[in-house]
Amino acid sequence: MLSAFDIFKIGIGPSSSHTVGPMRAALLFAQGLERRGVLAQAARVHVDLFGSLGATGHGHATDQGVILGLLGDAPDTVRPETVQPRLDALRRTGRLSLLGTAPIAFDRVRDIAFRGEESLPEHPNAMRFTAFAADGSTLAEGTYFSVGGGFVVEGGQAVAETVAAAAAVPHPFGTGDELMAQCEATGLSVAALVMRNECAWRPEAEVRAGLLRIWGVMQQCVQRGFGIDNPLAAHALPGPLRMRRRASELHRELLAQAGAADPLAAMDWVNAFAMAVNEENAAGGRVVTAPTNGAAGVVPAVMHYYQRFVPGASDRGIVDFLLTAAAIGMLYKTNASISGAEVGCQGEVGVACSMAAGALAAVLGATPAQVENAAEIGMEHNLGLTCDPVGGMVQIPCVERNAMGAVKAINAARMALRGNGSHYVSLDAVIRTMKQTGEDMKSTYKETSLGGLAVNVVEC
Repeated sequence: MLSAFDIFKIGIGPSSSHTVGPMRAALLFAQGLERRGVLAQAARVHVDLFGSLGATGHGHATDQGVILGLLGDAPDTVRPETVQPRLDALRRTGRLSLLGTAPIAFDRVRDIAFRGEESLPEHPNAMRFTAFAADGSTLAEGTYFSVGGGFVVEGGQAVAETVAAAAAVPHPFGTGDELMAQCEATGLSVAALVMRNECAWRPEAEVRAGLLRIWGVMQQCVQRGFGIDNPLAAHALPGPLRMRRRASELHRELLAQAGAADPLAAMDWVNAFAMAVNEENAAGGRVVTAPTNGAAGVVPAVMHYYQRFVPGASDRGIVDFLLTAAAIGMLYKTNASISGAEVGCQGEVGVACSMAAGALAAVLGATPAQVENAAEIGMEHNLGLTCDPVGGMVQIPCVERNAMGAVKAINAARMALRGNGSHYVSLDAVIRTMKQTGEDMKSTYKETSLGGLAVNVVEC
């Protein structure tokens, strides 16, 4: 049984699986050296990046994430503005301090190997860390898998932790049908039921404060994307595409047009909210996995829509939104995948759309059955969505794709609210279908940048 704080995690861009996950893995490896008492003996650390991490790691700043983790940084506490100066210092000196205390020689090109042509059978996002002593002998080795949304698994571990967590909550659920049955048996909304589970781990006041902190980070991300106290928002996104950032300009235009009779102005605002987040993500800014970095703009955009355009919006509604969205995200994480490298972008933007659709329906007064219907609609019409980032960077088509996912989520919620909750395709059925579709999808369309737009845009 996952927690809402597993689904929504504070980190930095540009990718939860390719930046945040490797940072966490590198930090775990360095901390393991310290626990074994061999940190001071380490003279060199070598990292092998396999599969999708190796194929698109340059564009996703995977090597940067690895370096930050070895330095002792965690995704939720690292200060984005300090990253580049420290990377520049490493390049000048050739020295890296493990956990900030144990200096070793480190060369980014020599010590991080991108092995995109090799994959490990457990998962396409695999990395292997090896620490060597001064005489060249191996001190320690560890293999980690970045399985989406910043989640990291070491050699198939963490199963016991999940079982223990499931036994601790009062209302465990593993499927959509089980979630609906729990709501019917207790008379609770999805949000209230998830809150009771969260309170098995921490007091309710702490849960609410934590979720509002998540919302605060989402709001700050949008503000930075709009250029508020952020002059970098006027610059092009990093990388060879030199993609122009558009959210700040769109924000200024919308403010200038305030009060104009435009029935679709809300859609323009939703586009602006989503693009602001994902442009910040692409620039390496602070974002919230929702459930991943690549899809980080969908949920915040729909939450901003709720706050700005729904009468009576409140912090209570924000908390209920996040709890409901988390419940839906848990179902996908448990029964399918939220990794673009595993199932394509249907597992990222598709899942985010499903989460946002169900959550918006909930705060607009939907029954649990209507919430489930909205979440199902949100995914049903993202099935087969490929992950084909141009140049291996989370820019094209990712920024616009988040805006499209947010608008689609709002429509899915409205469609569900016009019904009575009864529908032919269940959420469980669409989750199974998404998983099967991802398994059948060619690897060229799963975050390898070997097919789709990633190939054709370059060719053109």
